[in-house]
This record gives sequence, structure tokens and C-alpha cells, in this order.
Amino acid sequence: MILRVTKLSRRRQILRAFSSDTRINADDCRLQLLADQIRRHGHLRARINPFENVKTTLHTASAEKITPEEFGLPRNGLLEYGEQTGTIDEWYKRMLATYTGHVGVEFMHLERERRDWFIRMLERESFLSAKPLQPFQKQVCKALLESQTFDQFVATKFATTKRYGGEGAESMNAFFLQLFLQAPICGITDIVIGSPHRGRLNLLTGLLQFPAETVFRKMRGLPEYETSKFPKASGDVLSHLFTSVSLQSDLRVSLLPNPSHLEAISPVVVGKARARLQQLLGNNSYSQVCDAPRHTNPWVLAVQVHGDASFAGQGVVMETLLLSRLPHFKTGGSLHLIVNNQVGYTTPTALGKSSRYNSDTMKAVDAPVLHVNGDHPEAVCVATQLALNYRQHFGEDILVDMWCFRRWGHNEMDDPTFTNPIMYREIHARQSVPDMYAQKLQDEGVLSKDEVTAIVLEHNARLAESLAKADSYESRSQTLKGRWKNIVPAPLEGLMRFDTGLPIELLQYIGLKSTEVPPNFAVHPHLQKVVIAERAKRFTEGKRFDWAMAELLSFGSLLYQGYNVRISGQDVGRGTFSHRHAMLFDNETEERLITLNSLRPDQGQLEVVNSPLSEEAVMSFEYGFSLESPNNLVIWEAQFGDFHNSAQVVLDTLVTSGERKWLLQSGIVILLPHGFDGAGSEHSSSRIERFLQICDSNEKGVPDSEDVNFRFANPTTAAQYFHLIRRQMLPNFRKPLIVASPKTVLRLPEASSTLADMAPGTSFQPVLGAIDCVDPKSVKKVVLVSGKHYFTLEAKRRELSRNDIAIIRLEQLCPFPVADLADALRPFRHVKNFVWAQEEGRNMGPWTFVATRIKNFLNIEMSYCGRESLGTPATGVGEKHKAEAAAIVDSIFMDSGK
Repeated sequence: MILRVTKLSRRRQILRAFSSDTRINADDCRLQLLADQIRRHGHLRARINPFENVKTTLHTASAEKITPEEFGLPRNGLLEYGEQTGTIDEWYKRMLATYTGHVGVEFMHLERERRDWFIRMLERESFLSAKPLQPFQKQVCKALLESQTFDQFVATKFATTKRYGGEGAESMNAFFLQLFLQAPICGITDIVIGSPHRGRLNLLTGLLQFPAETVFRKMRGLPEYETSKFPKASGDVLSHLFTSVSLQSDLRVSLLPNPSHLEAISPVVVGKARARLQQLLGNNSYSQVCDAPRHTNPWVLAVQVHGDASFAGQGVVMETLLLSRLPHFKTGGSLHLIVNNQVGYTTPTALGKSSRYNSDTMKAVDAPVLHVNGDHPEAVCVATQLALNYRQHFGEDILVDMWCFRRWGHNEMDDPTFTNPIMYREIHARQSVPDMYAQKLQDEGVLSKDEVTAIVLEHNARLAESLAKADSYESRSQTLKGRWKNIVPAPLEGLMRFDTGLPIELLQYIGLKSTEVPPNFAVHPHLQKVVIAERAKRFTEGKRFDWAMAELLSFGSLLYQGYNVRISGQDVGRGTFSHRHAMLFDNETEERLITLNSLRPDQGQLEVVNSPLSEEAVMSFEYGFSLESPNNLVIWEAQFGDFHNSAQVVLDTLVTSGERKWLLQSGIVILLPHGFDGAGSEHSSSRIERFLQICDSNEKGVPDSEDVNFRFANPTTAAQYFHLIRRQMLPNFRKPLIVASPKTVLRLPEASSTLADMAPGTSFQPVLGAIDCVDPKSVKKVVLVSGKHYFTLEAKRRELSRNDIAIIRLEQLCPFPVADLADALRPFRHVKNFVWAQEEGRNMGPWTFVATRIKNFLNIEMSYCGRESLGTPATGVGEKHKAEAAAIVDSIFMDSGK
């Protein structure tokens, strides 16, 4: 019987590799179904697990039944395909060889165009069976042997060091070798990598050419940076070292630092990759290229390396995948690698996931997965190339799941036989992957035994030489180069005052340009009245303006000076409180308009990013974006201040500590709406106390300089906010800025400002003294406050005509402005009664932070006026909120004042 395989109708076309015919018969359909089942389930029978004798849940009974007989097809039946003829059995074996070898491909869940691409690559072009050339085989073997040699050398010289070696997972070096060699051929100029601890030092000292001397210095307890240049740096542990290097002449590779919070670096990688792509494309074209519906990016590649347990278990993985196809976030696809040890610390893989594969999260974004046996480096290379080709062709994420093992415990000090005895009996009986591959090449005549020995001896000699030089080697920081070359460490003495004011004419020009819309653009009638017309009137007549208008001026002025501004977060275009409207939508077409991008031809660009409902991944992405260039002002705004809780890992391990650990400066701004207005425990507090706890402000001794780990401000006027934003970009150093931003104050007339408040010679004031109408000589009580609470107290003071009370505002809490506060208090040297007032509970807010510093630096004892210690930030009962608010205000004014 000859089964003529036909070309099916568009609806039912599955097997495109065969000849065309208009006739369909039953046997043809069954053949199509058999082919479809092999493609769909072949990965379940693929030999991807190095532990061939270990039972897994992958080889299901249904997968084993995918045979010609099950579909009623005779194995000896003849089959015509193209100009060839063969038996069904021959075709079936060829299909099994393709889909059940050392690479298992999951792609049948994709849409048709992508499925057809894989079918063509795997069946017609026989991609997986391609034999590598001998010179490349030698390169792979050398990379694997050098990785193994490094681990063995360190185990001998530093027996008690936790190195998180690559033993058992050496084929990840084959992945990177293939990638680094092929990327330039594909047009890639930049690769940004995020990688956890496993095998990281092997990659660094091997393919990335990181000085082994620096690694050995770290192992001896010495720093990886110049201590005299960075006296406040803490450095980081051995497995967090990073580098940026040029490979060949046309490929720049950056391995980002690795915080120990697994997967936290992944969104940072894509954020930095996106920023670099926009830098390459330029302001005038990146949005059209990056955010086109079918976007491919042949230039910048984000590589995310994962552990098997963390990929399945950490929520930030899903959050990062969520960004992969969204405008303003997508990078043309990340290339993912899971180094699948089949165990998470001590937890076996079966207890670390509820899915078949650790990689199944990828299916949520319709991404293909290539499972590959790490015992076979050539298969890893083939899978890597296939993944790279897919990413370059479709501009979408793809994952290589490399099944391997961990020869020792989680670190080299652990004994894994306590918890995984069966697995480790087999592991300890196994020959290493580099040795197996070296033997394979010897058997094939590609390498001689002497050549293998020479590779090991030469690398041992290089490592020994590096170890001998380690103590005298001068480690140099990897930062403040390239686009950061004009940025320096912040000064170590004193606080600086930056003139951030601008000519009033320029401010009016920017303000009026922000209200100009094309004649055919239909602005929403309400916005036309209260935003466009009202703002234009205020800028023209020089009237007072609110917070949003001040922000537009700060953004516009920076754009005018050539800086780029990116503001990201949930609903930031309109603003959570409907105050910003930096982005307008045509009322008829929903076309988007950002008026500030039309100031002048050579300006920077404002990117307004309404992010998905994610905090951790989005904030991490923005942090990564801020690392690319000091000319990008990057802002992340929370809907409400305490929403940063969901991104605490980012704030602790990246934003507030990145410079101290890694010397990476970032000017990112975090806006956290804060203030007690009866909204309950989850929408009142930005947890000011937490940030003040983790800042490295001096409590005593020498007052703070600009070199704190981040700035924290609680501004109360529109002009103060304007100056804060501009101050981020004008110095020759960068610091993160965290702002307790307003809610009800956004439109408060008392918080408004004039253009004169932003004129030349004006600047941000860390402390705002008592208002001029208060006669210092008549003052008997000085109240210090920070933020929104000031307006409540000042209104009450005026109501009661209490000119014996002066209220002073701390607009900046870190660095703590000792000199500015001393100046503000100087007129009140005769006063004995000092009070700190706040809305927050005694165990929250700035109280404990400011009380100690004011006592130590100014020798002033303050009493406390605010809510008592609380277990939640605020009450959810409206009447109770009002009673508490009234009580803490009344307590300030309860004395008669006589």
C-alpha cells in the first residue's frame, strides 16, 4: 500500500513537509494525526534526563502508545514524500529520532506560524541532527574542561569556600559559548545576562575573561574594589561578582550583579536591555520599533538564567514574563536558560512544583521550551542555536531547560546524602560531563589524550599564576565607565545646594507647550476645561499652580535640556488621583498624545508607561533601566504608598543598597503617595519608618554628606517638588530618591507655588522655617513636622491666632539637614518647648529617626505628639479616624499660650 501524503486544506494542514495533492483519504488523515501526536508528545519520551535509571513522571503510558499501529497504519506501508519513497516505519523512526532524542521540544501549544517554523526547522532542515565541525567541538571541550579545572583548583586551594561550582552543570558553558559565537552573526551587538550563583564563577573566569586574581582575592577576604576611592562601599559576596566585557570586537556582554534573592535580577536584565535598545535606536525611532505589534530586536539580547526550583517557585518570574510582550517593556524576546539540577537546595523536584516541568510557566505567554540533556554538550549547543534563531525571527521569549545535576550540595559544605541519598549515590558514581565529552572526542579522533591533558595543565598553570598574584593585584571597579564616565562618587563632606531654578520665560514656554494639542485632536470636554484651558490660563497670567503643573515643568525643563524622562507605574498617565494627565487620549479615536514631546527638535523624550498590575517586576525593570545611562530620569510611582510592600526585595537588595554593594549608581525616583485621610490601613502610610531604618544617615558624630545610600524627601509645596525632580539630574553623581508624595495635598491651594518660586537662584530647601508672620520673640513652642500634617497644624494655628507657636517643616529626612535645621531654629534659641508632631503612630513615621538626631546634633530634647504605637498604620473606622486626628491636633494647642 502506498500512502500518498497530501497537502490538507488551510484548516487541517498539519504536515507541511510532504508533497501536495487535492485528494484526502483515511490513511492520510491518520498519518497526519500520528505526526501531530509525535510532535505534541515526543518530548515526554525524549532522553533529556541524565539519570536514565531514575523513574520520572514524564514517560506517560499515552506517550508510549504513539505508534503506527495505534493509528491503524501498517509499518511496511509505502510512503511518498517529495521525490522520496520509503516505508511508514522508516518515516516513523526518523520522526522519533527528531522528537525523542536528547532534545525535547514543546511547541505545539503555539500559534500556527510558529508551529510551522519549528516543523520546518526540525523535520525538513533536520536541525537537531546537524553535526558540529571539529574546531567547534574542540572549543566546547576546552570550555568544559577549563570549567572543571577551575572547580577542582579552588576545591584544593580554598577547601572551605562556598563557590557554588558548576560541577554537573558544565554544559551551561556550551550554551554560552554557542551564544557568544553566534550572536554577532545574528546581528546582536549587546548581551545583558542575569545569572544566579550556580556556575557563576566558572562563567566569569572562563568565557567572560574576568580576572581570576580578583576572585582569589575575594576568597582570601580582600575587597574587589578600590577602598580608598569608595570608603563607604560594603562590597558583596563571592558569588555576586559581575562584569562587562567586549568579546571579539563586535559583542559587548554585561553580566549583572546577583542578589541572593533568587530571580530578583531577571526583570533588571530586561529593563537594562530595553534601555540599551532605546539608546541604540535614538529618541526619534525607538517607540515605533520597540513597540510595534511584530517587534524583533536583532541588536540587544536579554539572557535570563534560572534555577529549576526558583523558576517554578518565585512569583517575580511570572511578573517578568508578563512584561515580555507589553509596549514600553518588551525587548524583542529574552533567551532563558534553566540550569535544572532537579533539586532545590534539599527539596526534590517533585515537591517543588505542581506542574510536569519546572518550565511550564512559559506556557502562560505562549513561549516554546527546549528540554535538553546536559550530559550532551553538543545537544545543548544545538538547542541554544535553535532558541536563538527563534528569538531573532519572532522577537519573543524562548527557554532552554538544561537537565543536569549538582555534584555536591547546595554549596560545597553541604552533604546532600542526608536528604537525597539515592540521587547522590548515582551522581557520585558518574563520570563528569567534561570527562565524558573529552572521551567521546578522543574516540572520534577529534582530540588526542595528550591534547586533553594539555588543556587541563595549561589552565591549572594560569590559575596558579593568578593565585600567586592575587595579594598584590589591584582590583578595579567595573562601574563609572562608558556613558557613566562623567559621573563621580558623591562628595563625602557637607550637603550641596544646587541652583535648579530656570528663567520664568522658559518655564512659561514649557508650560504653554504642555497645553498645545493638534487642531484635529479631540480632547475630552472636561479635560479641555480643567486641564488644557485652566493650565494655559495659569501659565499665561502667572497665577499659582498645583503639584501636577510643577511636575510638568520639571519634566519639560529636563526634556528641554536633553535628558530623557520615563515615568512608570499603575495609571501614571492620568495619575491615581486624576491629577497628572501627562498623556491625553483622543475622545474619538483613543490616539495617545504626550504634549511635552513637542517642545523642540533636539529635546529628550518623555515616556509615560501605564504598567500592568505588578510592583516587584516593574520596579526592578525601572531600576535596570536607570542603570543604563545617567541621562535617563526614571520614575516609578505606586498607586498608594504601601504598595511598595510587594516590591520590598527590590528596595532592599537593589535600590537602596546597589551602590554600596556594587558601586552602581542609580538616579531612580520612587514616588509613594502618603498621608492619613481616613482611607484605612492599606492606603494611608508609605511606611516612612522602614526607609529611614535602612538609610545610612549618621545618627551622631559627623553630619550627613551627600554620600548617603539614598535620599528621602517629604515635600509640601509644588515648587519644592519641582526642585527635587530637577536636582536628580543636575549633579555629577546619582542617588536614588524616595518621595513620600501627596494625595490630598495635590490640589491644596496652600501647597501651590508661583513661577517666582522656580526662578533662577531658587533651589530645593531641605528645611522650611516658620512663616514670616510669626514674631520669633513671641514664640514659646516650636513644632517640627514633616509632610502633609503641616497644613492641618498651620490651619489650626491661624484659626486660634497662636502666634506663640512656630511650625518648622523638614522637607528632607535623608541626608539629615543638620545645618539647615540649625539655621531655621536659630531665631528660637530662647524656646524651651520643642515638639515633634506627626500623623503616624509612635512606632512609625519619622519620630524615632529625627528625635535622636536632633538630640545628638542640636542638643534639643523634643516631646512627641502623634498617635500612640499601632499594630496597623491606620484605622478603618471613619469616626475613629476623625477623633484621633482631632486629638493629636488639639494636643499641640491645648495650653493657653499665655
